[in-house]
Amino acid sequence: MQWRELPAIYLEDSGSPVERSSYLIELHTDDGGSYDVVHDASSPAAGDCCAQQSAARHNWEMNYQEAAIYLQEGENNDKFFTHPKNAKALAAYLFAHNHLFYLMELSTALLLLLLSLCEAPAVPMLRLGIFVHATLELFALIVVVFELSMKMRWLGFQTFIRHKRTMVKTCVLFVQFIEAIVVLVRQTSHVRITRALRCIFLVDCRYCGAVRRNLRQIFQSLPPFIDILLLLLFFMVIFAILGPLKRTSAEVPFPREGIRELWKCEWYFNTLENSLVNLFVLLTTSNFPDVMMPSYARNPWSCVFFIVYLSIELYFIMNLLLAVVFDTFNDIEKRKFKSLLLHKRTAIQHAYGLLVTKQRPSGVSFKHFEGLLRFYKPRMCARERYLTFKALNQSNTPLVSLKDFYNFYEVVGLKWKAKRNREHWFDDLPRTAFLIFKGINILVKSRVFQYTMYTVVAVNGIWILVETFMLQGGNFFSRNVPWSYIVFLTIYGVELLLKTTGLGPVEYLSSGWNLFDFSVTLFAFLGLMALAFDMEPFYFIVVLRPLQLLRLFKLKKRYRNVLDTMFELFPRMASLGLTLLIFYYCFAIVGMEFFAGVVYPNCCNTSTVADSYRWVNHTVGNRTVVEEGYYYLNNFDNILNSFVTLFELTVVNDWYIIMEGVTSQTTHWSRLYFMIFYIVTMVVMTIIVAFILDAFVFRMNYTRKNQDSEEDNGIVLEKEISKEEVIGIIELYKRNSAATETAQLQKIVLQMDKYGQMSTVFLGRRSRTKSDLSMKMYEEEIQEWYEEHSRKEESQTPLQEPASASSSSLKPLSLRQRSQTVI
Repeated sequence: MQWRELPAIYLEDSGSPVERSSYLIELHTDDGGSYDVVHDASSPAAGDCCAQQSAARHNWEMNYQEAAIYLQEGENNDKFFTHPKNAKALAAYLFAHNHLFYLMELSTALLLLLLSLCEAPAVPMLRLGIFVHATLELFALIVVVFELSMKMRWLGFQTFIRHKRTMVKTCVLFVQFIEAIVVLVRQTSHVRITRALRCIFLVDCRYCGAVRRNLRQIFQSLPPFIDILLLLLFFMVIFAILGPLKRTSAEVPFPREGIRELWKCEWYFNTLENSLVNLFVLLTTSNFPDVMMPSYARNPWSCVFFIVYLSIELYFIMNLLLAVVFDTFNDIEKRKFKSLLLHKRTAIQHAYGLLVTKQRPSGVSFKHFEGLLRFYKPRMCARERYLTFKALNQSNTPLVSLKDFYNFYEVVGLKWKAKRNREHWFDDLPRTAFLIFKGINILVKSRVFQYTMYTVVAVNGIWILVETFMLQGGNFFSRNVPWSYIVFLTIYGVELLLKTTGLGPVEYLSSGWNLFDFSVTLFAFLGLMALAFDMEPFYFIVVLRPLQLLRLFKLKKRYRNVLDTMFELFPRMASLGLTLLIFYYCFAIVGMEFFAGVVYPNCCNTSTVADSYRWVNHTVGNRTVVEEGYYYLNNFDNILNSFVTLFELTVVNDWYIIMEGVTSQTTHWSRLYFMIFYIVTMVVMTIIVAFILDAFVFRMNYTRKNQDSEEDNGIVLEKEISKEEVIGIIELYKRNSAATETAQLQKIVLQMDKYGQMSTVFLGRRSRTKSDLSMKMYEEEIQEWYEEHSRKEESQTPLQEPASASSSSLKPLSLRQRSQTVI
C-alpha cells in the first residue's frame, strides 16, 4: 500500500468530537463511560476564535487520554465500572497507574512478607527486637492505607465496596493494623495466624496479575475437583470400615519379633481414625508396602484388600481427577480467552467513539490516532506512530475504520525496523571479499555443515560420558585441562565465527537457537579459563558443557515442539511457582504458630516413628558412633525450615513420618494440618499438570492445523511508505508545534535522498503469543462470538435510547461517545 498524494484530512482533522467537552463535564453512569454536558453561563464569545480553538484542543486532549485509559483497561482486563468518573478520580487514577506506584505496592508487600524472617520464631541471624519489627510493620501498613485511599479516591466509595478483592484487602489491613498496635503496646508477640494473610497484599500488586489469574483458575476448578474428592473419600471411608474387621481374621504368630509386628498390625487399623489416617497415607504410597506387610505375614490373602484399594483410589479415581480437572481447565481457558477478546473489543469500541468527529464519523484520522498513542504509549516515536497507523489501516483509505481499529492490540506491539536494501551484509564489499563471505554464507546454510555439527555434538556428548565414567575418585573438577575440552571448544568457536561472518551478527543473533549456541560456547570458554587459571569458585561453569547436547533435539520435529512448548511455558510456570510459594507461606505461618519447637532429637519415643527422630551416640571399640534419624531437622522453628519441611511434604516420600512425629508431641488433631496441606498441594499440582498438558496438546493441534505456517518467525508485517508521506507527516508535526519529534522522520527522508529512493519498506515484528495461536485455532468460533456480542449490544441499546436520544442521533447507537472530564 503506497500513497503518493495525501488528502488533507489524512494529515489534519480539526473537526469536533461527536460529543466533546466544551464546558464542564459531569459523569452520570455506572460504567464510567457516558457523560452529560452541563452548559456554563459564562461561555466564551462566539467570535473569540483563539479561545474556541484552545477549548477544542483541550477537549481533544481529554478524549485522547480517556481513549487510552479504555484501551489500557481492555488490555489489563480491568472492569469498566472502575473507569475514572470525574476530575479527582482521573488524577488519582493516573497517580495509581504508574510504575513508581506499582513498585511501592510491590516493595510494601515484600516487606510485610519478609518480616516473618525477623519475627518470633525468627531465623537466628535475622532476629529483630519487637519494637523494630512492629514499627516496620506499622510503617508498611500505613503505606497500604495510602494506596487504598488513592484507590478509593479513584473508584469512589460505592465502587470501592463493590470491588471484592479490594474489600478483602481492606479487611485484612484492618486486622493486621490492630494486631501490630497490640504487639507494639504489649512489647511481646502472641499467636498471630493472621500473618498468613499478608500474601494478599502481594497478590493484589499489579505485577502479580498472572498469580491472580492462577488463583482464579484454581477456585474455578474446585467444584469438579471437590466432586471427585468426595468420591475418593467415600471409598476411603468404606475401606476404613473394612480395616478393623480385617484385623480380626486369623491370629498367626510371627516367626520373628512377632509381638512387635502384631502390635504394628493392630495399630494400623485398630480404630476408625487410624484406619482413615493410614489409608490416606497409603493413597500417597508413602507407607506402602510397610502398611501391608504385617497383615500379609499373618494372612497372604490380605493383600487383596490393599491391591483393590490402590487400584480404585490411586489408579482410577486419581487419574479420573486429573482428567476432570484437565477438561475443566480447557473449558476455563477457552472461556477466559473469549471473555478477554470481547472485553478488548468493547474497549476498542469505546476508544473509537472518542476519536471520531461529527464531520467524519466513519473513521479515525492520523492526527487523532497520533494523539491517542501519545497517551497510550508515550515512549513511541513519531515514526512508529505513523507506521502503526499505516499497518492498522488495511482498507487503504485516509481514515481507520472501526473494522480495522479492532486489530489495534495486535498491531500496536510491533517493533519497526527499516528493511535492508541488501540481501547480505557483505554485498557492498569488494568482489574478492564478497565471494569469500558469500561462500561462507552458503557453507553455514548447507545441510552438510549442519549435520556435521550435529555429529560433533553427539561425539562430544559420548566423550563426556566416557570421561565421567572413567573418573578416579569422583573428582569431576580436575585441575588439569583435558585436551578433548580444548578440541571441541575450538570446533564450536570456529562454528560461531563462521556463522557470525556468513550470516552477519544481526541475522545470527536473531535466532533463538543461535543465541543458545552462543551462550553455551561462551560459558564453555569461561569454564576453560576457570580451569586454566585455577579459579576454583568458577568451576561450576564446567558443568554447563553438556547443554550443547540440546542442539540434537532440533533434528526431530516432535522434540522441537516439546522444547518450544517448554520455553513458552517458562513465564506461566514462574507465576504458578509463585502461586505455590504463596500457599507455602500461608501454611508455614500456621505451622510456626502451632508446631514451633515441638520437634527435637530423641522426641517421639512413644510413637511408631521414634527411630526416625533418635539421636544416640555410643562407643564401639575406640571410636564413638553417632546414630541419627535426622527427621528432627524437619521442623517449623522458623520460616526457612518451614519451607523446607513443606517441600518435603509436597514430595510425599515418607511424609507421614513428619506428620506422626509432630502429632506425637501435640495432639492427633494436628494430622488435619498435614492432610489439608496435601490436598491443597494436590490441587495446585493437578492444575500445573493440566496446564502443561493443555499447552502441549494445544500446540500439537495448532501444528497439525497449520502445517505450512512458520510460527517460529513470530508476527511479521511489511509496510512501504513514500517520501511524500513522510514529508507530509513532518509538516503536520511542525504545524502542531511538535517539530522536536520529527528527527527520525527526517532521517528517513535523508536516507531516501542518499540512495535515490522514492519509498522505503519497514518490517514490524513481535513474538507470537498464546493469544495469536488461539485466534487461529478458534477462528470460526470467534466470528460466532462477535455476532453474539453484537446482538447482545443491540438488545441493550434500546434501553439507553430514551435517556440520550438527542446525543445519540449524531452517531451509531453502538458507538456511544465518551468524553473525559475536563480538569
